[in-house]
Amino acid sequence: MSASPGTTEQQTPTTATGKAWTMLIMATIGFAVNFWAWALLSPLGPLWRDDGTLGDITEGDVALLVAVPVIVGSLGRIIVGALTDKYGGRIMFPLVSLATIVPVLVIGFFAQSSLIAILITGFFLGIGGTAFAIGVPFVNAWFPPSQRGLAIGVFGAGMGGTAISALTTVPLYKTNEALPFVLTAVALAVYAVAAWLIMRDAPGRSTPTGSLVSRVVANSKLSITWLLAFLYAVAFGGYVAFSVYLPSYLKVAYDLDPGDASNRMAGFVVIAVIFRPIGGWLSDKFGAIRVLAACFVVVAIGATIASRTPILEHVGTAAFLGMAAALGAGSGATFALIAKVTEPGRVGGVTGIVGACGGLGGFLPPLLMGYIYGRTGSYDLGLLLLAITALVALALTLTVIKRKADEQAAAAA
Repeated sequence: MSASPGTTEQQTPTTATGKAWTMLIMATIGFAVNFWAWALLSPLGPLWRDDGTLGDITEGDVALLVAVPVIVGSLGRIIVGALTDKYGGRIMFPLVSLATIVPVLVIGFFAQSSLIAILITGFFLGIGGTAFAIGVPFVNAWFPPSQRGLAIGVFGAGMGGTAISALTTVPLYKTNEALPFVLTAVALAVYAVAAWLIMRDAPGRSTPTGSLVSRVVANSKLSITWLLAFLYAVAFGGYVAFSVYLPSYLKVAYDLDPGDASNRMAGFVVIAVIFRPIGGWLSDKFGAIRVLAACFVVVAIGATIASRTPILEHVGTAAFLGMAAALGAGSGATFALIAKVTEPGRVGGVTGIVGACGGLGGFLPPLLMGYIYGRTGSYDLGLLLLAITALVALALTLTVIKRKADEQAAAAA
């Protein structure tokens, strides 16, 4: 593959060295720690509403409080991805980690008495969510094409950092209101120092020239960027939507108690996280197009079955866990495909745009599901819309995206 104008040609490694795996481990830890910080407000929002810590706030206020860092973290990936192309992960991982410490500590010690203060610091907390756009180009440069799907999938499992927050934040907060924030800040600081000492960018890494704005604009003009953004919005956006909304759905549709619903949601998240690297590995073996197609078929079937509100034991559980596996694997396969169809010097920038769309893609489905339930008293139509969206993604994967991937492969030959 020829380098794009303004880049230096990357010397692609032929085999993954031990150092490459060390870099992957460090990047994955960094992703998990930053996502842990990014998700701190989500478990605390309902608690603050119920105990009056922030005064008399509404459910809408809680939703806004949770949404602000997620939106900022999603959109911020566009800029951070482009900066990573320019400066490399060795600089960007410590920089983002250190920057995230500031809002974490401000919330922990100063901002918990005011909704406005939480919203302002929550904006800057979103910086932690941009770490994803650092790791993909960083890992991509260290691994040969035959192993990039697996490597990026393993890195993507760092999204399990949100589970650390979900499991630990409230218990720690009840012990001491500042404790979860202090521990997260310490973890970020330790990681930033370790990353600076241990991490190195891959030899021969492609370095683009030109301004940040010109590179973002150039990446946004690539049709493959938006096609992949749609696929990721369906795959990762579907995962985000279910991880946020599944407890409410199970409570209403199956009359489960909140504890049981949350445990089942945790199972959904674990399956999705496990299958993300599996999706990348399968993409290395069989091709990302085939894996994505299979994933969207499973999602369409699972959503159709779920729309009939079948008995939860066995049938319903299988449908939701099948969708979890498919959404996780599909997320991994999407970035395996990015590594194959994107010039090395553009991977960070394209990853930023695609990652942003994936993060934002998780917001529309819960809003739509709530609206549909309010109008019809049922979630059936919302799940059928998911099935239809998956079929649209399947059609795009097997036609336009496959053709562009084939063209790119032919050009690189």
